[in-house]
Amino acid sequence: MAALSSIFHQSPEIALFLSLAAGYWIGKFQFGKFQLGGVAGSLLAAVLISQVGVTIDNGIKSVLFALFIYAVGFESGPQFFRSLGRQSIREIVMAAVLALSGLATVVILARMFGLDKGLAAGIAAGGLTQSAIIGTASAAIGKLGLAADEVQRLQGNVAVGYAVTYIFGSFGAIIVCVNILPWLMGRSIRDDAMKAEAEMLAGIRVYGAGEHPAAPDLVGRLFKVEGVAGRTVAEVEALAGGSSIVIERLKRAGSVIGVEPDLTLMAGDTVLLVGRRAGVVGVAGQIGPELQSSEGMDLVVLNQDVAIANRDFIGKTVQQISEATAGSLRHGIYVTGLQRAGKPLPLKPDTVIEVGDVATLYGTAEDVQRVAKVVGTVLVASDKTDFVFHGVGLVVGLLIGLLVLRIGDVPLTLGSGGGALLSGLAFGWYRSRNLAIGNMPTAASTLLRDLGLAGFVAVVGLQSGHQAVTTIAQSGLSIFLIGVVVTILPMIITMLVGRYILHYDNTAIFAGALSGSRSANPAFGEVLDKAGNSIPTTPFAITYALANVFLTLLGPLVVAFA
Repeated sequence: MAALSSIFHQSPEIALFLSLAAGYWIGKFQFGKFQLGGVAGSLLAAVLISQVGVTIDNGIKSVLFALFIYAVGFESGPQFFRSLGRQSIREIVMAAVLALSGLATVVILARMFGLDKGLAAGIAAGGLTQSAIIGTASAAIGKLGLAADEVQRLQGNVAVGYAVTYIFGSFGAIIVCVNILPWLMGRSIRDDAMKAEAEMLAGIRVYGAGEHPAAPDLVGRLFKVEGVAGRTVAEVEALAGGSSIVIERLKRAGSVIGVEPDLTLMAGDTVLLVGRRAGVVGVAGQIGPELQSSEGMDLVVLNQDVAIANRDFIGKTVQQISEATAGSLRHGIYVTGLQRAGKPLPLKPDTVIEVGDVATLYGTAEDVQRVAKVVGTVLVASDKTDFVFHGVGLVVGLLIGLLVLRIGDVPLTLGSGGGALLSGLAFGWYRSRNLAIGNMPTAASTLLRDLGLAGFVAVVGLQSGHQAVTTIAQSGLSIFLIGVVVTILPMIITMLVGRYILHYDNTAIFAGALSGSRSANPAFGEVLDKAGNSIPTTPFAITYALANVFLTLLGPLVVAFA
């Protein structure tokens, strides 16, 4: 033990990464349908390791959490701002119900068990994992007009109550959101997250990494000209109707020659026909026999994403754009997909184009570049993160977190976490409308989220675990058990209100809203992991912002009523 303590003293980061490794290993074990997961496992491992004696700087916790919550906000910004409006009323009610039920639970238990105002406020801060309550409650205690030594005692008890109850405050929220809520709903978070994502995709088939359709929509085939000899290139391309096929290359007498619309085809010519499968198959029998290969007739085509910026296209339907676009511009180009905020859109005639939508163009490099100049900005795929953009985003978020609004004697602040979330949402929305800047590859975003959250809870466990265990040993289990009730009961009440009064019917969305209404970041991280996509993020972002205000206000209210 002494050797370990010496190692951790010299290099506390070893304790941090040991907590992560052990925590994710612990989190893999399943007990029936119950599984801790990596985040809760890291918290448990950190508490155990903290008993050896670890001192770790508080700034590390702030940095890790800021990275996590900024990445979450950045991914969800476009969808978040589209979701604001009347449809957010349920989230507002959720946050209010949890705050009120939390206040009532703390006050009732404090009176039942004769807790003083300091312990009651500390239990509220720890059991509801809202550290800001410590500050607001301590300030309220200082204004009670008590003797200085009594004020100091009560303020000290705030810290004691917080230390004893905070660990289960984080752990219990994970249990409710990840285990109890899916049991109540009768469906898993993952299943409902996939269902919600499928509804957002409007039935669009999304292929995974390395997956491709066996019969692609766009094909290229070689033919020997027989049946259409004497017709022009334009006439042959018109046989399929619209612009579904294009003669991209032509060889005559062993030489590849330039293709022009008025060029007349001759018997024995070899043509490379590229286009929609239905169009190519439809005219194949009229052109002549198909060839397996022909020297010099190879052609390289590509898919290129282009952000639509042309004002002539914004607000118009796909059909209107097609009808208003000259055939010479469309020639040789196929739109194979549309995306909005990273999500596929149905490529239908009545789909309306918005600023920042991305069209995937298929064709030769020359054709793609020609059309891209008219459409908007070519998006070059990159595995590099735009650190200038995101560095500024984090700075802005942390500055917002420093702002304090006072209502009477009660200071209200978003804190670094709330500020980083708000900034991430705003910068994510801005990036969705200016896709040439602010790149953050999915792998980079995933690392920020996973390492940020798991590292944050591990630091919490390393900092508070030893004190919590010591305090429980000294004062008995009563404070701890009261904290368990404060953690679980308000969430259960809010969960029942959400299910039977607010009528949440999607487990993933419900879990996001519930974890946010308790500002339960570890629980939200576990919900995201179970979901496998970002579906829970928007309800979480709304309730989390409200919870930071509502729960902070509980400090002086607990002091007043306990």
